[in-house]
Amino acid sequence: GGEMGPAIRSYDWSSNDLRPPECWPASLRIALGMALNSKFPKCIVWGPEMITLYNDAFRPILGDKPPALGRSFRDVWSEAWHEIGPIAERAYAGEATFIEDFPLVIDRYGHPEQAYFTFCYSPIRDENGVVRGMMDTVIETTGKVETQRQARLLNGELEHRIKNALTVIQAIVNQTFQSAECKEDARDALVRRIGALADAQALLTSSSMAEAGLRDVIERALTPFRTGQGRFRIEGPQVMLSAKQSLSLALAVNELATNALKYGALSGDGGQVHITWSAGRPGTGDAFRFVWLEAGGPPVSKPSRKGFGSRIIEKALASDFVGETAVFYDPAGVRCELLTSMTHIGADLSPDE
Repeated sequence: GGEMGPAIRSYDWSSNDLRPPECWPASLRIALGMALNSKFPKCIVWGPEMITLYNDAFRPILGDKPPALGRSFRDVWSEAWHEIGPIAERAYAGEATFIEDFPLVIDRYGHPEQAYFTFCYSPIRDENGVVRGMMDTVIETTGKVETQRQARLLNGELEHRIKNALTVIQAIVNQTFQSAECKEDARDALVRRIGALADAQALLTSSSMAEAGLRDVIERALTPFRTGQGRFRIEGPQVMLSAKQSLSLALAVNELATNALKYGALSGDGGQVHITWSAGRPGTGDAFRFVWLEAGGPPVSKPSRKGFGSRIIEKALASDFVGETAVFYDPAGVRCELLTSMTHIGADLSPDE
């Protein structure tokens, strides 16, 4: 009977109606022997007082509860008795019950916790066929249920991510060919933009399915543009972005860097880009501000027409961050700003969510 066999034999049974083991009826001794010699968690509940006896495999299910041996089963699980009590009553009435992944809020470590169990309450009859108790054969499935739940969430997020990515790719293709002056320019821009999107997706997949760090998003988006030391200064606190925010910011940074390489601070040797952001308390109305600032490049003038980058910044970036964006073409260098509140950082709150 493992460790519980000697514990049951040495227990003082004078405190309840069960009396010493040598006085127990044959039906109880046989059922208990089967339980003690099983590697599956089993608990014997006996008599009107519902006295509790159990095997070694059942002990982990009790956690840090007070010793359950010899106590009433209803007292051992008092916090969940309103749910399992009726099932036990059916077993005492002669009806066996099998339930999979049954949710219970239990207290076995000093605090309520959500747990799940697959179990069978089966009646134990004496030699005359009268029900004298029940056998609880049980296994905890909390880990399995939580894993399945997480898998469903991840699959849902993956489906959502793919849908968003395809929508973005469609917009990239349409707008690239609308604004390109020749087929070669369209091809190069399309390859670069889809590459930036793929890099952002790879970052999300490698970190988590739902979010990515702001600094990581920027570093990944700027990888193709690091042609020399000290061209970029990146400063800001750790901030986690949602999947949609990560994608739109990666595309916006890629477009800003491309324009800086063609016409701005990165087109010469002495230019620099300073990227900063400030953040408040997570989930509050505190301000969040992101700034892209170019310096040391040729004089800047406002373009005659809006391109793909402008639409990404003004529409996608503003929408996904539920904030305001602006691009300033100061002669000293381009400045792009995003302003929103911490309430929206890390949350997918765009209208199609």
